[in-house]
Amino acid sequence: MGRPDGRTCNVFVLGMTDLQREELGRMRHAARFTFRSLLDYERLVRDTEYDFDALLDQARAQLADFPGPIDAIVCHWDFPSSLLAPILSHEHGIPAPSVTSMLKCEHKYWSRLEQWQSVPEVVPGFAAFDPFADDARDQVHLSYPFWVKPVKAHSSNLGFEIHDDEEFESALDQIRSEITDVGDAFNQVLSRVELPEAIRGADGNTCLAEEIITGVQVAPEGVVARGRFSVHGIVDMHKDRAGHSIDHLDYPAVTVPAEVQQRMVDTAERFLRHIGYDDGAFNVEYMWDRETDVLRLIEVNTRISQSHTELFLKVDGTSNHELAIDVALGEPPEMPYRQGRFAVAGQWHIFHDADAVVRRIPGERELAALQRALPDTKVTFQVAPGDRLSDLPNQDSYRFKLGCVYLGADDHDQLVDRFRQAVDLLPFELDPVPEEDPG
Repeated sequence: MGRPDGRTCNVFVLGMTDLQREELGRMRHAARFTFRSLLDYERLVRDTEYDFDALLDQARAQLADFPGPIDAIVCHWDFPSSLLAPILSHEHGIPAPSVTSMLKCEHKYWSRLEQWQSVPEVVPGFAAFDPFADDARDQVHLSYPFWVKPVKAHSSNLGFEIHDDEEFESALDQIRSEITDVGDAFNQVLSRVELPEAIRGADGNTCLAEEIITGVQVAPEGVVARGRFSVHGIVDMHKDRAGHSIDHLDYPAVTVPAEVQQRMVDTAERFLRHIGYDDGAFNVEYMWDRETDVLRLIEVNTRISQSHTELFLKVDGTSNHELAIDVALGEPPEMPYRQGRFAVAGQWHIFHDADAVVRRIPGERELAALQRALPDTKVTFQVAPGDRLSDLPNQDSYRFKLGCVYLGADDHDQLVDRFRQAVDLLPFELDPVPEEDPG
């Protein structure tokens, strides 16, 4: 963990925020590390249009200007950060997955093809299609309803549940206007690897249609380090009533029996070994139908989850960043078990269903009252006064996220009660959107 010469390790964190810096400081052995932000959150997360090669050059320049050793580079955000990290790590001799194995997870259609070869029993029906083609619907050999999404996008952005031709055409209109924001930059990464024939016609501006899957959603998180596969936690992912987006996360998972959790872990290992994924973190999202016992794999994420960090801190006593840093340093990853302050923890989203303009968000007085009522509760905001919700980047297609609350509790019922109490203590003031001028 420390250096033989006694100096602290320089750990570069892509797009580090103030909350993440605090979480890193609460790690065990945090004093052994100096955490440095690599690029900034605005460029890596909030921007809606990316130039991957330009970001890579900026990161290279920042690292080249650094006068000391570069010991580790870690990532907790989605694209482009997730793919900047392994490229930069390889250039500095830091353990990281191959870019090809990363793309076999991050390109949703390529990932489905690899899953079909290795774990076909958990793969839903799927089809790739060109959203710009006149015959886009004819390329989808699935019956309604089905889900459509780009092969690369942020969270649930540009993801739609489709029930008929009218909804399909409406979704295409929005996808066509926004998909290239991420798709063009993703193509810059695809150009760096040898693509199989099946992928050459499915670039970053391609979409995927998939059969609708239902059930309870659960995500194992772990690492592969020097060929050793391990899972350090399993998180429940609760959807909203409409079933379109994640409403809140609970840890540890209790909605799925231990036998099904083990099937999830075994399937994840088979897939990751199949694609040659090594020296990296992961979290894999699954859906399990309790009535039919059908297990389906939703997607494989090539990083620790930032949404899980506070949950591990509250329940296990350290950040999941610790494992990512262990892997980057070539050390055996170690995670404490149930040494945190709480028995359970959750991340809850605060949503608003309609477009609006933010007039006011909770201030210092409200946050102080929250801490008095619910100690060790963390809040992050995705909005600021003056924001119009529909203009915000990386939002779900069906609802607008105002903020997140991270809480701990003695049990899951208490967790629900504490979230309701937190929402009452965190008032937002929103103004309706002015009527559009018909002239």
